[in-house]
Amino acid sequence: MTQPPQSSTAFAPPVTSGTPAVPAQRGPSGLPPVRRTAFVEGAERLRDAATTEPGRLRVIGAVLALLVVAFGAVTAWQSGERAGAADDVLTRSQPLSSGAAAIYRSLADANTAASTGFLAGPRETTANRERYEDDIRTAASGLIRAAADTEPGSPSEATVRKLNRLLPEYKGLVERARVYNRQGYPVGGAYLRYANEKMQTEMLPAAQDLYTKENQRLDADYADATPYPWAAIALGLLALAALGLAQYRDYRRTNRVLNHGLVAASAATVVVLLWLLVGHTLARSGLFGSYDHGIRSLNVLHNAQIAALKARGNENLSLVARGAETVEVKGVKQDAYYYAFDRDLGTLQARLTEARRYADDDQGGAPVDSALGDTAEWKKRHGTARDEDEKGNYQVALDQVIGAYDTTGASFDGVDRSLTRALGHEQTEFDRAAADGRNAMTGLPQGAAVLGVLGAAGAVFGIGRRLSEYR
Repeated sequence: MTQPPQSSTAFAPPVTSGTPAVPAQRGPSGLPPVRRTAFVEGAERLRDAATTEPGRLRVIGAVLALLVVAFGAVTAWQSGERAGAADDVLTRSQPLSSGAAAIYRSLADANTAASTGFLAGPRETTANRERYEDDIRTAASGLIRAAADTEPGSPSEATVRKLNRLLPEYKGLVERARVYNRQGYPVGGAYLRYANEKMQTEMLPAAQDLYTKENQRLDADYADATPYPWAAIALGLLALAALGLAQYRDYRRTNRVLNHGLVAASAATVVVLLWLLVGHTLARSGLFGSYDHGIRSLNVLHNAQIAALKARGNENLSLVARGAETVEVKGVKQDAYYYAFDRDLGTLQARLTEARRYADDDQGGAPVDSALGDTAEWKKRHGTARDEDEKGNYQVALDQVIGAYDTTGASFDGVDRSLTRALGHEQTEFDRAAADGRNAMTGLPQGAAVLGVLGAAGAVFGIGRRLSEYR
């Protein structure tokens, strides 16, 4: 029996709405295709675009704008850092270094005034007493400022805290020495020697440590302020070379001598580059001058003044101790304070000789010459007083040290006044040179940023004018 024919629709595929599916393409081995990343597709489009002149112009414009903006940004960053470091040299680290030196000088001078007052006894002058009190107040206020400027937990903070603890202890010992001395008790001399020992072995070394740390901070600020900004200079030269090549390419293709946008970008780049080079050269010159003719002289003069104060203190204490303190030198016992005096006076003469070499004008050299002359006279008068003391003529020796006329004290005062004048002059020299160095970079970071943006805009405008010719 014949089967009826089946409908042709029995084997028709199901009908779906929408776009018919396209069979997925397979790779050479029949595996599913690997999807390309957006980066790869973007790179291919960029490569395809670069095969046309408009595409190449867009790439050139983007590169030029990036180089000019990067040059402006790096210039602003590096010049800003150096300008900040130069300002720190002038307004922070050098004043802190001088402040630490002032703390040391005040402590040493207070020790000298205390021994002078002890020797004078009831004859102590009001001026000497006020000098001692002023020194203590100056040291205390200097420590307050130092504490405010030190970082918490730093070694400088620990040093300041130690000095703040020792200062009232020292002052208490001096006051006890004064009280017993007025009452005629010999124990007063022991208290004064104990106070001097605390000053010489604990307080002055701590003050010296603080001064050293502040000088290290000053040196670090100089190191940050003076190097040339090589990264900015290199970027500037690269941007200028790229702009030149772009203009040369434009000339070869169009025979147009100038592209106004690219010329403007080149001009902005040249201005920033010259400003950078000239500004930093002048800044370095000023900062190096402030160091060579200011900091070096100040450091030497600070050390000279400290040596003079220590020498005067030891001279006074030699009469207070009356041979009670001795030191053995090459197998021979000597008076400890006379030995220390000779050492400190030798240091003073050496520092003054060094300061005279650094003094580069009459205003700086004249007070140093005066101090050298007073030091020589001091040495001679001290020798006379020591001879009298060793002969047992204590009162004669005392009068030659703290008397009214032709005394070692008068020589010391002359040295101290001359050093104060020299320090004031060198401080002025430093301030002027350091300010010149800082001011040479005024406005450079802001100007570089603005000109960098304008230069990039000029490059984009110049390339845009060429692209408009293809529309």
